[in-house]
Amino acid sequence: MPDTILIIDDEAAIRDSLAGILADEGFVFLTAASAEEGLQLLEEKDVHLVLLDIWMPGMDGLEALKLIKQRFSLPVVMISGHGTIETAVQATRDGAFDFIEKPLSYDKTILSIKKGLQLARLERENQMLRESGPAPVNITGESPLVVQLRQQIERVAPTDAWVLIRGGHGTGKELVAQTIHRLSRRASRPMVAVNCAAIPEELIESELFGHVKGAFTGATDNKKGKFDQADGSTLFLDEIGDMSLKSQAKVLRILQEQKFERVGGSQTIEVDVRVLAATNKNLEEEIEKGTFRADLFYRLNVVPIMVPDLVDRREDIPLLVTDLVDQFSRKGLGGKRFSASALLLLQRHAWPGNVRELRNLVERLVIMTPKDEIDAEDVALFLGKAPLLRPPSPPVALFYRQLDYKEARRRFETEYLLARLEENDGNISKTAEQIGMERSHLHKKVKALGIAVK
Repeated sequence: MPDTILIIDDEAAIRDSLAGILADEGFVFLTAASAEEGLQLLEEKDVHLVLLDIWMPGMDGLEALKLIKQRFSLPVVMISGHGTIETAVQATRDGAFDFIEKPLSYDKTILSIKKGLQLARLERENQMLRESGPAPVNITGESPLVVQLRQQIERVAPTDAWVLIRGGHGTGKELVAQTIHRLSRRASRPMVAVNCAAIPEELIESELFGHVKGAFTGATDNKKGKFDQADGSTLFLDEIGDMSLKSQAKVLRILQEQKFERVGGSQTIEVDVRVLAATNKNLEEEIEKGTFRADLFYRLNVVPIMVPDLVDRREDIPLLVTDLVDQFSRKGLGGKRFSASALLLLQRHAWPGNVRELRNLVERLVIMTPKDEIDAEDVALFLGKAPLLRPPSPPVALFYRQLDYKEARRRFETEYLLARLEENDGNISKTAEQIGMERSHLHKKVKALGIAVK
């Protein structure tokens, strides 16, 4: 969408001249013959930059500049036929982006406008980046399910196809959305995220589409919505399954048309937005129950991506733990390492909270364990009496290749003995007989490796 420039000048010839310049450069323009008329247009229209004359009857440009900077967040370029250094300094102090003199130079005017728009765009992007939190991390893992997930992301990311990301709580659905956006053609602008479950139904329209001043009690200024902010970028609708039916109907119309009006406004705004949505719910069941619209589901479900539960990719846990420890170390929590027996115990947990639960546990262990090495006893203390699963098959090529021989041998021995003990329900004598080892030797080996025997 082209940027809209508002020209405020009492001279019709200047307005016409500037309008011609802007039209030649592909901008949309609005004109006002007075400061009062210009302020009214700013209340009603979506404007990206203002060209403001200083000397006008009624309210002058310097007074209008102060009001514009108080009410709106946009650059203002002052123009004057009687400029002085004092006037230019005062305008700059009051928030003007630039000051140009009449007669207007075509090149200087366009250069000032483009620089002002670029600065405003950078400020908006920086604000959204600050609100979006820390930079996304990579999707960690080499299990078949994670390899398949990354392949799906790499295929769909360069397109503009809409994606429905599904998976349980804490599996990393937002990370998948961030990765798709980062690999897309829209990556130069920040992704805009909306938690649909966290917005009250009565505020969803204002949050998504924005509002004009006075639209409702508390609307003291114009506000852009998430669709506006995501124009030319990606909009991530998280927890879409928790949106009310009333809100679903409103969102569906906007998704289909890519057009909307702000709450309390009459101007139709067109946007170019790629939509990614995520949910932990079974939307087919929700449709059957009448709590989710089938037409919205089919509109969003262009490319479905399923994020696996951690229990289905337990072989990735050692790599995940290594990444998490590195992250916490960079935060100043100290460098810790997990023993082979500790990692094996983590792999035997069911992880109902998925990667989020693992992250919380690793952070807790790093903070609360005084030793440099975290072992199985430390892990068991925090896991409590949760039922354990059988250990996963050891994926040799996955993480053994990054270990030295001594550590790789220790880890293999631990995994091997733990698996054989599991087969014999923890019976040392029976296991020793099966693997051809003296019972006393096996007992010492189990103790040295820190394997807990039933």
